[in-house]
Amino acid sequence: MSHVPHDLHDEFPGQAAALHELKEKNAHFQKLSERYSEVNHEIYKFEAQIAATADFTLEDLKKQRLHLLDEIAALLPHK
Repeated sequence: MSHVPHDLHDEFPGQAAALHELKEKNAHFQKLSERYSEVNHEIYKFEAQIAATADFTLEDLKKQRLHLLDEIAALLPHK
């Protein structure tokens, strides 16, 4: 599969070390990261027309992704 847009490293450039450390040491972050990846891949499949879905389903997934990003951002150190 090609690069899936909006992965966490795209969303938080320059935070690779912090993302890695959280993934290693924070179980809550691990769950958020895994869920974010799942939701993001679903969105990608629909936007790339690999799979079909209703518009409201896609919009709901995008809202979930934004909510997860907010939760993840709160765990990252602020610069």
